[in-house]
Amino acid sequence: MKKEYILIAILIVVIIAFSILIVNVGQTSQDEPKNISSREIIANNSDEPGTVEVIRNIGNPNGKRIAYVIGVHPLENQTHQTLLKLLPTFSNLNNSYDIYIINVTQGVGHYGDGSSDNSPGRQNGQNLAYRYVYPAIVNGSYDLAVDIHSNVGAYEYKTFVFSPIKEGMASQYAMEVSKNSPDISYYSPSSTTSGPYLTIPLNENGIPAFYYEEYSFYPQDVKDAHMNELISAVDRLSF
Repeated sequence: MKKEYILIAILIVVIIAFSILIVNVGQTSQDEPKNISSREIIANNSDEPGTVEVIRNIGNPNGKRIAYVIGVHPLENQTHQTLLKLLPTFSNLNNSYDIYIINVTQGVGHYGDGSSDNSPGRQNGQNLAYRYVYPAIVNGSYDLAVDIHSNVGAYEYKTFVFSPIKEGMASQYAMEVSKNSPDISYYSPSSTTSGPYLTIPLNENGIPAFYYEEYSFYPQDVKDAHMNELISAVDRLSF
């Protein structure tokens, strides 16, 4: 009889362990972003003020290749994280997307506070973009690049797209995105500090590149809604 109790106890332990394993596997599969093929670090030099990594192949591997860039200005982190959160959740995308992530670690200031940004981290992010992201996109056979930013409301519009190169496909693509997005305007500021480090040289080397600007102080649900509009409109572009 004692032997039977031991066998029953062992059986109960096995059943419980198996149940826990099933739950954990289910939770892991839910927590992992969908549609991501790989994530790799492309810059991790101790001499640099940060790192650069890329998430590759979100969406349709047979579609046009489009690059999103986040982290050029580190204090605009909340909008960067909004793209990173939402893009992998889209299903039935027409195109293949890579997200280049600049992680500034020196002179950052306070992430996501939306304050006026004169921190050294701003220039550090721009330098990382020019040294690593720009050549990777130029050599990556991309059809488009979108640089994600946010602002504190100093512009005429709060949520908008634009290309620093007024003539060319980038401006046309940005205008088309605005046309198909109820809450995203097309508005071109008189200047941009990060343009010479990424979007301008990309355009000059045959890769159409434009900006997306979001208002820093919108509630997160509004940022989510606007980002969903951007992702959907970009995915509907004709190349």
